[in-house]
Amino acid sequence: MAAAAAAAAVGGSQPPQPEGPAQGPTLDKAATAAHLKAALSRPDNRAGAEELQALLERVLNAERPLAGAAGGEEAAGGGGPGEAEEDALEWCKCLLAGGGGYDEFCAAVRAYDPAALCGLVWTANFVAYRCRTCGISPCMSLCAECFHQGDHTGHDFNMFRSQAGGACDCGDSNVMRESGFCRRHQIKSSSNIPCVPKDLLMMSEFVLPRFIFCLIQYLREGYNEPADVPSEKDLNKVLQLLEPQISFLEDLTKMGGAMRSVLTQVLTNQQNYKDLTAGLGESACAKKSHEKYLIALKSSGLTYPEDKLVYGMQEPSAGTSTLAAQGFAGATGTLGQIDSSDEEDQDGSQGLGKRKRVKLSSGTKDQSIMDVLKHKSFLEELLFWTVKYEFPQKMVTFLLNMLPDQEYKVAFTKTFVQHYAFIMKTLKKSHESDTMSNRIVHISVQLFSNEELARQVTEECQLLDIMVTVLLYMMESCLIKSELQDEENSLHVVVNCGEALLKNNTYWPLVSDFINILSHQSVAKRFLEDHGLLVTWMNFVSFFQGMNLNKRELNEHVEFESQTYYAAFAAELEACAQPMWGLLSHCKVRETQEYTRNVVRYCLEALQDWFDAINFVDEPAPNQVTFHLPLHRYYAMFLSKAVKCQELDLDSLLPDQEMLMKLMIHPLQIQASLAEIHSNMWVRNGLQIKGQAMTYVQSHFCNSMIDPDIYLLQVCASRLDPDYFISSVFERFKVVDLLTMASQHHNLVLDVEHERPMLEGALTFLVILLSLRLHLGMSDDEILRAEMVAQLCMNDRTHSSLLDLIPENPNPKSGIIPGSYSFESVLSAVADFKAPVFEPGGSMQQGMYTPKAEIWDQEFDPVMVILRTVYRRDVQSAMDRYTAFLKQSGKFPGNPWPPYKKRTSLHPSYKGLMRLLHCKTLHIVLFTLLYKILMDHQNLSEHVLCMVLYLIELGLENSAEDDSEEEVSMGGPERCHDSWFPGSNLVSNMRHFINYVRVRVPETAPELKRDSLASTSSDGLGSLQNSGTAQVFSLVAERRKKFQEIINRSNSEANQVVRPKIPSKWSAPGSSPQLTTAILEIKESILSLLIKLHHKLSGKQNSYYPPWLDDIEVLIQPEIPKYNHGDGITAVERILLKAAVQSRMNKRIIEEICRKVTPPVPPKKVTAAEKKTLDKEERRQKARERQQKLLAEFASRQKSFMETAMDVDSPENDIPMEITTAEPQVSEAVYDCVICGQSGPSSEDRPTGLVVLLQASSVLGQCRDNVEPKKLPITEEEQIYPWDTCAAVHDVRLSLLQRYFKDSSCLLAVSIGWEGGVYVQTCGHTLHIDCHKSYMESLRNDQVLQGFSVDKGEFTCPLCRQFANSVLPCYPGSNVENNLWQRPCNKSTQDLIKEVEELQGRPGAFPVSISSETNLSKEMESVMKDIKNTTQKKYRDYSKTPGSPDNDFLFMYSVARTNLELELIHRGGSLCSGGASTAGKRSCLNQLFHVLALHMRLYTIDSEYNPWKKLTQLVEDMNSQMGNEDQQPEVPILYHDVTSLLLIQILMMPQPLRKEHFSCIVKVLFTLLYTQALAALSVKGTEEDRSAWKHVGALKKNTCDAEKSYEVLLSLVISELSKGKLYYEEGAQECAMVTPIAWSPESMERYIQDFCLPFLRISSLLQHHLFGEDLPSCQEEEEFSVLASCLGLLPTFYQTDHPFISASCLDWPVAAFDIITQWCFEITSFTERHAEQGKALLIQESRWKLPHLLQLPENYNTIFQYYHRKTCSVCTKVPKDPAVCLVCGTFVCLKGLCCKQQSYCECVLHSQNCGAGTGIFLLINASVIIIIRGHRFCLWGSVYLDAHGEEDRDLRRGKPLYICEERYRVLEQQWVSHTFDHINKRWGPHYNGL
Repeated sequence: MAAAAAAAAVGGSQPPQPEGPAQGPTLDKAATAAHLKAALSRPDNRAGAEELQALLERVLNAERPLAGAAGGEEAAGGGGPGEAEEDALEWCKCLLAGGGGYDEFCAAVRAYDPAALCGLVWTANFVAYRCRTCGISPCMSLCAECFHQGDHTGHDFNMFRSQAGGACDCGDSNVMRESGFCRRHQIKSSSNIPCVPKDLLMMSEFVLPRFIFCLIQYLREGYNEPADVPSEKDLNKVLQLLEPQISFLEDLTKMGGAMRSVLTQVLTNQQNYKDLTAGLGESACAKKSHEKYLIALKSSGLTYPEDKLVYGMQEPSAGTSTLAAQGFAGATGTLGQIDSSDEEDQDGSQGLGKRKRVKLSSGTKDQSIMDVLKHKSFLEELLFWTVKYEFPQKMVTFLLNMLPDQEYKVAFTKTFVQHYAFIMKTLKKSHESDTMSNRIVHISVQLFSNEELARQVTEECQLLDIMVTVLLYMMESCLIKSELQDEENSLHVVVNCGEALLKNNTYWPLVSDFINILSHQSVAKRFLEDHGLLVTWMNFVSFFQGMNLNKRELNEHVEFESQTYYAAFAAELEACAQPMWGLLSHCKVRETQEYTRNVVRYCLEALQDWFDAINFVDEPAPNQVTFHLPLHRYYAMFLSKAVKCQELDLDSLLPDQEMLMKLMIHPLQIQASLAEIHSNMWVRNGLQIKGQAMTYVQSHFCNSMIDPDIYLLQVCASRLDPDYFISSVFERFKVVDLLTMASQHHNLVLDVEHERPMLEGALTFLVILLSLRLHLGMSDDEILRAEMVAQLCMNDRTHSSLLDLIPENPNPKSGIIPGSYSFESVLSAVADFKAPVFEPGGSMQQGMYTPKAEIWDQEFDPVMVILRTVYRRDVQSAMDRYTAFLKQSGKFPGNPWPPYKKRTSLHPSYKGLMRLLHCKTLHIVLFTLLYKILMDHQNLSEHVLCMVLYLIELGLENSAEDDSEEEVSMGGPERCHDSWFPGSNLVSNMRHFINYVRVRVPETAPELKRDSLASTSSDGLGSLQNSGTAQVFSLVAERRKKFQEIINRSNSEANQVVRPKIPSKWSAPGSSPQLTTAILEIKESILSLLIKLHHKLSGKQNSYYPPWLDDIEVLIQPEIPKYNHGDGITAVERILLKAAVQSRMNKRIIEEICRKVTPPVPPKKVTAAEKKTLDKEERRQKARERQQKLLAEFASRQKSFMETAMDVDSPENDIPMEITTAEPQVSEAVYDCVICGQSGPSSEDRPTGLVVLLQASSVLGQCRDNVEPKKLPITEEEQIYPWDTCAAVHDVRLSLLQRYFKDSSCLLAVSIGWEGGVYVQTCGHTLHIDCHKSYMESLRNDQVLQGFSVDKGEFTCPLCRQFANSVLPCYPGSNVENNLWQRPCNKSTQDLIKEVEELQGRPGAFPVSISSETNLSKEMESVMKDIKNTTQKKYRDYSKTPGSPDNDFLFMYSVARTNLELELIHRGGSLCSGGASTAGKRSCLNQLFHVLALHMRLYTIDSEYNPWKKLTQLVEDMNSQMGNEDQQPEVPILYHDVTSLLLIQILMMPQPLRKEHFSCIVKVLFTLLYTQALAALSVKGTEEDRSAWKHVGALKKNTCDAEKSYEVLLSLVISELSKGKLYYEEGAQECAMVTPIAWSPESMERYIQDFCLPFLRISSLLQHHLFGEDLPSCQEEEEFSVLASCLGLLPTFYQTDHPFISASCLDWPVAAFDIITQWCFEITSFTERHAEQGKALLIQESRWKLPHLLQLPENYNTIFQYYHRKTCSVCTKVPKDPAVCLVCGTFVCLKGLCCKQQSYCECVLHSQNCGAGTGIFLLINASVIIIIRGHRFCLWGSVYLDAHGEEDRDLRRGKPLYICEERYRVLEQQWVSHTFDHINKRWGPHYNGL
């Protein structure tokens, strides 16, 4: 054999072996193995060991180049390249088994497996489970098997698709609680597993080291380190060749614990490694391999710390090992500092312009982390190559499969940590960084989730140092100079978000590992204790401080909108915020105070460095903003934690005032920029800046971004001078110039249109700042509740969107996850669940949560809503919902204002925050704004007033207890604002009157004109002057002064810093010179302004009346509710009441003000221009009202139209649209054309048509005869067979007939169209056919993408937009004829029969002569063509001779049959409900009949074959009828389908048909039907039954109405049929059959009626459509008699007193006995030869049940688990997107190219075969249903919902799903009623690709 030869050839260079392989290799291998095993088992086994070594050396030799990969020649003498390797594997297997069979060996080893851990390793896309209830680590996951074997009922679990791969943690108590283990892994099994016999694994211990070494050599060989990065292709090639070897190792690991421990020994044994790698010094190959290994190390920028001595010598101990510098192998003394600036560091830095690199302080520690690697065992080198080859999946799986072995786990983790830096370097360079990231995390998550392990490697291997260093190293490569603040001299560097590292998230695995290990308390503590690490970490965080700087574009729109911002947000969240939350979660108790102190200390140092680096003094640079301040946020969050959980004193952690001032600047800048962005001031920066503003507040980011920022500002505000803070705010928001009493002003920094939104922004910010308590004293549950209320108030939410919108508290690792107990309990407390309602319009609602009434009443908090809205429209939405609630509950009728909500109390540390409300600066602003609003100055809005009142109310709520002594201490230089208000308490300042104000106004201001008066009068009152005139107030100057003071205070300690001179003049800097000063007379106080505002708002004089004058109780027990609804008026009243309650003076003053009859508000001099604008406003208002009125009217019209026209979906409550039956007095039917709007009759040259949709349907074919609905198969045993479907039964019947009878006659004996029948439906609108053609033209030219294809004739009805694809011409004619035809006739039956026969024979007796081509006949032909093309050829051609006219004939009457049968199904399968269901009113059957009849009459049936003759005449000679033997006979009349005969007879008659002829045809056919029923009954009975029946009938034969007695007729039928062989050969089967039915007269009557009912139903429907007669409604049991009398079968004099007998309806055209004999004769002659078939054809299954879709299981998981792994029957692969047909249960590959046939993918193909173009598929992996209709498809939605009534498309959340019966019924209803096209709106073409 070639393999043996190869082995021998290779062994050539070795010394000769003791036993060379002989010819029978396998046998011989086994023998050799057995011999060696025996040799080794001896006590003295040296000889055996040597022998084995030699053999191994020969077999496992890496000198053979790998098949061509290393470029060498083919393996010497080997047949094929892989043969030698295969042979080597064979040898290994034999040797391991020690001579036995390998499989037996495997089984034997498995017996010793102490399976305590599952450890199953999976790769990406595997379906696994995660149970949060059982998991200790959040990364815990279980394989499906362990999950289902464990008990997780009621747990919080979900199913997920693994992204990076993972391993099952079942059995590992470090990661999950033992209660969750599955049955297999619950047993702690070490005790009961027997000890492994020594000799079982002995061979493995010898063979495996060589095998692994051989593998390593292959890996070394295969890796060529060229100048550039080795190409992916080469690496993959090597890996493909090594596939069998690695798979072999993987199989070994699966043998269980015993084998794994051997492998562990082999992999970690350092001696083995040394012997093999070093001891092979003599072979050239080994040397070469070792050199390649060194080259690989070196080229990776790593050094191999080797000794100066030769390989073989013992190494010096690690402490003295030398570090070799990169380029040369010689030693360079002992551990010296080596400044190796890595090559990658340099290649990046050229060509980056001003980019600046920052080198790490390269201490030896860092350096060695990055550059030194030393391998001491196979495991270490294997991992090295795994990294080099970029983590091949197989290797990863092998390394992970070993993890259940504890010893290995520790060794491997240490090895992994040792290679960590190298791994990340490789990742950074990799081209496939995505796959590589996933594979890295696949490994690291298994190692680092285990706290014990993580702690061990942190202590022993410096894991934290390594990680932080590597992180720094990664980010270093993409640093650029920061442009924030001082562009020229800035020393700060930030990461560049445009670089691939950040853009592609390449740092993700590293950060993810870091977060993972910080989640362990022991590790986090080490981190927080290590000052050096903290410094390095803050250094790292500062790289992100100020990144992605935005500069406001002032002139041009920015050309290129960079999208880097998302990378920046992601980086801050993942690299800074997540680790921060991880650390915070360990700072929860008092004992951890020290950690917080450390972090805060280093954080402040880093911040100070940052301020110095960017040269920051006190003013931020204008027009720039960065949203990234991670240092600020670290500081803020640790402060918050310190106060909340650790009882630390806040002041001990705060810096000096100067630092606080600096700290507040940038977060404040962000708040102001948010307002600017929303005011459209950044519009030239493109959409991305809006994106940033939204992301900043978005739910996943807000608690790491805006919340800490606001909290930090609150801290600063509580500690800084309030006047300074308030003036800073208004200055940052650029509205200082607006805050003047003058009616005109000049704003230097803002355009007029931005002033109002910016002022609103500033006030809103203050309100948020003062009301928000997220970090100022709220408990976690209160926070959760507030967040939830805010989200629910904006909109009703589904459970999953709530989970998503509520910021996780704090991070995924902290254990407080949404979905936890508190989440559910809070949710049920604040919200009601609205079950998913179903709208028939198809839009399916999800289950929603909506706020409870008391939430709106007491907890709606506009402030929280504003803080949390990403889109401004949500605030409006919340207010609208609030308004609606108040109206509905009758609490407030008008337009309410946002309600004022009492806040939770402040934590004592933050009490200072409330000083903001009691500072003069704020009071001046409030006073000014109230005055401006009262005077109607421009640019003020209701929103401004609302916020002003809110602030006043907040101030009153939080009034300072006692301010008197503070006043005294504040002595010092008189400030300009002291002249406004005496103190700083709002309560007393409210009543302070301000008489005069000096303002600076432009010279054009109106104030100047009035001014002279005021000033003279004031001169007279000199005394007043000082006390009352306020000076000009300038916020900016105030702020400057304060700043100067603080600086001086802190600088007097001799740390003088040179600062730019600050102008001491208080005028605004750069104020334009043309301002002059004017003095205004004001004479108001805040109280008086409020009262006047009340008058203004209510529009009445003296509208305010102090309530306490009537009821003094109001003051003593102020029943101020904690929540108040109302508008501005109520707000003002509330404030005045609070002011009065708080101080007697205020009360007195309010009363005084009200007593003075208030003069009218000073009339404004209205200038002409202003008048114009006012008029304009009024006119606009009126126009708006008119428009509203019109729109409302239009809407109501539209609504009523929709109600009449659009009820496609509910055939129940329809308003009938009479198309055909107009009033009798109208002579001709009149139609409206919906395109041109004209009415008129349909004429031959200008026909009108009905808008119709033709579609092929197989719904009828899906009827089954059993009541039990079919279930979707969910096990291999369950299968669905289509034998019992209606379509299958009809097919069998037709092919049976075609076997024995003449083809043309067969095609008249049945109907087709059960599958692929054409269904015609209409919306009931008509149009002229020529109008329609031009409409189609215009659609064709319309470029807009429609959801339909105009080329295929598809369009939407111009009126109701219903989908359609053809037009059915209306037959011109009058309705009056109808009425004539319906007169009762007195002709005898015989005459009528003759007339019918004659009419049928008369060709083309149509008013329209076919010969003359009219427009109408053309249209009729074209629509017939459409009908034919609607279905596939295979559903039309049933004849043996293709293209025969009989085929068309059959097809046409079957179209009529299909439509009638479907209408019957839509009516629920019976006509008991009568005319109530109006499906018929919008039916086009009448028109359809005309078209079909016209075409049927083109075919004449030979008169002798016309079944009518056989029905109504006796044939003289029966025998002649049979024809010759050779020619096939005609189908016997008893085998004919009576309903088909009815349609043939009627369609052969000239239209319109006369009622009398119709009734005559029905009567005649009923006789045939009845006979068929008797024949079928006779076959069903037993031999005894038959003889009894025959006997009874014979007795009654001569009674008067024998022809109407079923007993007589039955006995006749039996005696006639028994002449043939029909009843024979039953004896044998009799026993086998079920117990025979005992027939009673009642049950026989029932059987006969059931047999005849379908015919009666169809006939009645037909009569209803053709003659417009109503269908009577009736009980189920009397349906037969009612329909019979309706059809005129029942004689009118029929008595109802004795029980009804169906036979009484018979009316025989000729003598009954003769004709029955004649009919039976045809059958007997056939059964002579074919008794079995003859019998089968007689029994027709008539009772079909309604069609149903398959029944689905309750729980989706049962479907998913069975199908998602099921293999496809066509391609035998597991499909990527499996789907299952809900009609027949077929399993198909969606979009699978594997099952494509002639460019049709499998789903499309199946939809054509199963549903004639309609397919309903459940997509297994998405739980969604997809509908295919012809060439289009749509996603229908899901019928499986979770416990909260939501879909889970794509199973993203993986929660358990349950069937929603309601939805499934709707789906079924749409399928049966063929309304998919009308109800579902989102259709798209599928191009046969599904």
